[in-house]
Formats: sequence, structure tokens, C-alpha cells
Amino acid sequence: MTGSMSFPRHGDKQNSSFFEDYLARLLEERDHSGLTDMIDQIDAIMITVDPGNSIRYIGELTLMTPYHYLVTLESKSHWTHILRIDMNSPDLLVREVKDRRTRGIFRSLNEVYPIGARKPNSRYMGEILRVEDTHKVVECQQAREFRFFSQDDIRKHELPGNLAVVKPSPYTHNIVGYLERPLGDIRVYALGISSIKPEVQEVYLAAKELQKKLRIDTLILPIDHLATRIYSQNREVAILEWLSLSSYYYWGSYDIRDQNSSTNVTKSVHHDSEILSPAKVFTANNTPYFVNHLERLPSPTETFVRNYGPRLHHIALAVRDGETGGRENIEHVVSQIAAQGRDFLLDVIGSRDQGLKQIFSSASEHSSLIIEYVQRFDDFQGFFAKDNVAELTHAAGVEEELVELQARSQIEAGKPH
Repeated sequence: MTGSMSFPRHGDKQNSSFFEDYLARLLEERDHSGLTDMIDQIDAIMITVDPGNSIRYIGELTLMTPYHYLVTLESKSHWTHILRIDMNSPDLLVREVKDRRTRGIFRSLNEVYPIGARKPNSRYMGEILRVEDTHKVVECQQAREFRFFSQDDIRKHELPGNLAVVKPSPYTHNIVGYLERPLGDIRVYALGISSIKPEVQEVYLAAKELQKKLRIDTLILPIDHLATRIYSQNREVAILEWLSLSSYYYWGSYDIRDQNSSTNVTKSVHHDSEILSPAKVFTANNTPYFVNHLERLPSPTETFVRNYGPRLHHIALAVRDGETGGRENIEHVVSQIAAQGRDFLLDVIGSRDQGLKQIFSSASEHSSLIIEYVQRFDDFQGFFAKDNVAELTHAAGVEEELVELQARSQIEAGKPH
């Protein structure tokens, strides 16, 4: 039996006694019930975009990541494009709503937030986890009071029919799906008519040809971690909820006081390498927004959540350790992509002495997601240096403030005089 509490703890963030008590109880119960061994890696992640955005987004992703276009599944109101690296790393399911008037639960999660509402059908949806017996996993999770979409709901929302899907989290707004797949079997998603779209294939092949020309095609590795931003009061419960739904353990939390926030990391109990199952990171303010006028502290994380809603903030990709043309690989990758017109929020930060270098791209116009690149030196195991994450958080906050100001000015311009 896997011991989910046996891993070393990292970080300096002080958690509540509520968190520490339930962390031990929930993970021990998860281990004893067999759920930890029944649930394995993240098999796929799901992203949906507004009409007309998926092909350009695939061109962006296949240039900036190691993903390849595999196939498109067409259902009544969606195209779902499957991107894959290999069977060792998660797939990307990029969904496009055909009609912008399409309404549903995922759109409603955007519409109450001022900037999220500007792209009402565009959002990160959540993760699909591999299991070997869906029925047993669902039975255990329902006994723990998790609620699932019915098969009618899955058909209505045009999700793959071979998934069991937990309803959106009240804390992260993400869903979790379970896909029954014996280890060694190929991933298959039961959804719609399958075809290779020539227009998608064209942008994909152009992106991969450009990757080779730029000499970055072998340097960008699979997803390292997925970072979700949540409200300050939901930090502990969001972590505990994810641990209850997955087979991850609590790696630790760091207090980033310069930015009035904390970074909290969870990792797979089954896989040492994040490339096989990405870490899940949760970022939250230390204080809620309504005390800012009293404390005068930075609040980039809470501001993001108030504007976009709780959601995934960035996808971090590993960069192969080493040098290209006399520069560290991350410097080479970023300079080559930036030369194609892609913006980054700051210069590459960090150093070999700190163990890693990192950088954020600007947010995608298609998905609002940021791409992070991270190069670790000499098998460094951490996810950030505290100075690095403070700079990254600040830089993202500056961009989000500009987006907010632009949104306000557009609203003001549209008001009758």
C-alpha cells in the first residue's frame, strides 16, 4: 500500500491545524481505501476556446511546446483537437465551441468575472486522470460525497463518453475526469467523428518546421507543472480537495511575502518525474482583497481571480538542461520564440547557483493562459527560488493590471453620454 504521508515536506508556509489534521486523515483514508493505487497519472488536460480561435491556438502551442497535432473529433457543437507528445505525457484536448451563442455550465463560470466574460467560452477545464477501474473509483468517490455528471450531462456538454467527470470544484472551478485505461493501452476519447483537418495540419506542420529552423525542437520538454490561482480563503480546502480526487501528495508551501501570496505544490505519489505526471501548484493571496485598503499590500493573485475567476494561470514546460550556441537552453528558446513576435513578461530570471531559471510568456489571446519555461541545473528538484517567484508574480500582475485598465476603458467608451 502506498504511503502518501511518507514524503518529505518542503517550504516555510504555516498551515492551519484544520489543514494539517485533515491532510493526514484524508490521505491515510485514501491509501487504506485503495484509491491511491487505483488512480494514476494525469492522462490529459482540457482547454476550451471561443469560436475561431482553436486553429491559431494550435499553431501557437505546437511552436511553443513539444505537442503534435493528432486528430480532430467533431460533435454537434464542438470541435475537439487532440494534441499529443507520446503516451508518457498528458494529451492536450483543445475544444472549440462552434457557435458563440452556445451556453452551458463552463461558460457560466466565466460570465460573472469582468475579464473572463470577454471570452465567455474560453477557459481551462481541468484534468483527466488514468484509472484501471472507473466503476470502483466513482463508487469510492461518491461515498466520499463527490458529485459526478450523469451520462446525460456528459452527452449534453459533449464530453468524451468514456469519462466519469466530477462536477466543477467550488474552489478552483476545474473539473476532474477519470479515464479507464490499462497501462500500455492507447488513449482513446469517445467523442464525435474523427478526422485530420487539413487547415489544422497546415498550421501544425508550419510550426514544427519553424521549431526545427530555430533549433528549439529538441529543447522544450513536456509539462512540468500546472498552476491554478484561487481566492485566499480557499487555499487549504482547494489543496485538500485535489488530494482527495487524485493520487497526489502535499509537497509543501512557500510564503512569498513580497507579493502577499503563497505557492503550494502537490506531486504524484506514483511518479518521481513531473514529465510523467505534472505537479499541480496552487497560488493564493495571504490576505483577502477587502483588506487591501487597510494593509496596502500587493495583491496580484487575488486581483487575477477577481477578474478572471479561479482558474489555471499558467502551464510550465521544462527545458532541457545544457547550452545551445554558448547560451543556456532556456535563453536560446526564449530569444528564438520572442524573435517570432511572441512577448514575454520579463527577462529570464534565476541562475545556476539558485538551481533553475524561469520565465513567463504573455497570456495567450486565445486561452488567456501563460506559458512558463523552466530549466533546472544539475538535477535540482525544486520548483522555484523565492526571489524568482516574487518577480514572476509581480510581472504577471502588471500585465493583468493593464488588461483590467483596457477592459475598463472599453466599458467606459461604450457607455452612453
